[in-house]
Formats: sequence, structure tokens, C-alpha cells
Amino acid sequence: MNLTYLTTNNIPEPAILDGIQHLHNTIFGGRDDLLTKMHGMPKLLFNLALDGQKLVGYKIGFELDETKFYSWLGGVHPAHRNHGIASTLMYQQHHYLKQNGYTSVQTKTMNKWRGMLILNIKSGFNIIKTYTDKNGRHKIILEKDL
Repeated sequence: MNLTYLTTNNIPEPAILDGIQHLHNTIFGGRDDLLTKMHGMPKLLFNLALDGQKLVGYKIGFELDETKFYSWLGGVHPAHRNHGIASTLMYQQHHYLKQNGYTSVQTKTMNKWRGMLILNIKSGFNIIKTYTDKNGRHKIILEKDL
């Protein structure tokens, strides 16, 4: 693997956006239109992992307020897992946030994404709330002081 990591607070070029959309659908299933969902989100941040020219991991978040950031979506291609990519993306996101004045980061997950739940807890996140959404899915809200 020849990994390159990128951080940008601009909407990535169309080829990268297509890669994010494809990887998102591969990991989570379904056909979410992420570009439409991103529209209007304040101060988006993209952390990306590329193997050569192929996007193999991503982390997207946005500002909740001047001091709190929401780590919204992310994942690593199944063939590239267990190489520290998710941890590196999280580290880079948190480093950027600290450098830009944020004091906390929040995220949400579900029990079925145990790998992400465990990574969040190992990375210093605390569970602050749980709830059941309108579709009956149990959600876990985590937060970390930066």
C-alpha cells in the first residue's frame, strides 16, 4: 500500500466526491446522495485516505458551533481495514480541529458498527446519550474534549 492522507475544508474535486459516494455505498449499503446531504452544512471538513489514486477511507464532519464539531460520516474500504487508516483519519481530524479552535467533537454510531464504537472509546470519546430513532434503531452519541 502506498497511502496518502489529505485534509481539506473545501468540497473535493468530482472524482474524489464520486469515490466518497461509491465507498460510502459499499460500506453502508443504500444509495444516499451525500452531495445533497452536504448542501448547507456549515464548515465541512474532509479527511481522506488514498492508496495511489484510489480512495480507500474518508471522514467527513461539520461545525455544530464555534467550539463544537460533529464527525458525521466515515469509513474504510473492507479490503483496507486493520491497517490503522481509520485511526489516522480520526487523529488528523482531531489535530485539525484543535488547531482551528474547536474544544470538543461529537459523533454518533450504532452497536452494529462495533469497530467504530470501540475506536471512538479507545480514542477518548465518552458515551453521553443513547436513544432509539423513529425507525427503532438504537443510537449512541459520543463526545470527546479536545
